[in-house]
Amino acid sequence: MPRLILFNKPWGVLSQFTDRGTPEARATLSDYIDVPGVYPAGRLDRDSEGLLILTDDGALQARISSPKHKMPKTYLAQVEGEPDDAALAALSRGVTLNDGPTRPATVRRIDAPTLWDRDPPVRYRKSVPDSWLELTITEGRNRQVRRMTAAVGYPTLRLVRWRIGGWAIDGLTPGEWREIRRPAAAAFKDCFP
Repeated sequence: MPRLILFNKPWGVLSQFTDRGTPEARATLSDYIDVPGVYPAGRLDRDSEGLLILTDDGALQARISSPKHKMPKTYLAQVEGEPDDAALAALSRGVTLNDGPTRPATVRRIDAPTLWDRDPPVRYRKSVPDSWLELTITEGRNRQVRRMTAAVGYPTLRLVRWRIGGWAIDGLTPGEWREIRRPAAAAFKDCFP
């Protein structure tokens, strides 16, 4: 039976267990998770927060993280400004980044979600409003959501991955994790598109 861990990665934590070769120590998964043999299924940038899945099953890890399986990943993005309908339409069609066009995203404006405080807090500018979007993508390029919102003129200030497939971080505070205990492969079918 594969092990599957849902982790709410705090801001500033690397999506790896070690950090060698840097002059200053940075927080890693080993500061939070002491489970031998599990590895992240995909990555989450150091300055992003939220759901990171870890498993000891290589095939499951590939299925979760490989873009060819089109696993939906849902993000809550606080952006600078108030995106207009044209920006949302561009995101939903897919935008062209420096490494090519993205797949279409599902995107909508949302009210500010009830989240934990971030340390350090997001910068606040009295003269520039901010707003929140919920975006679901089926890829996972480097800093993709941040690059997509910037491409349509609304830079991301805070990014929280809330859901991957059928798994979400409901009930987990930053730095907390829980193991999902289910019977083998058939139990995961609802989590894959």
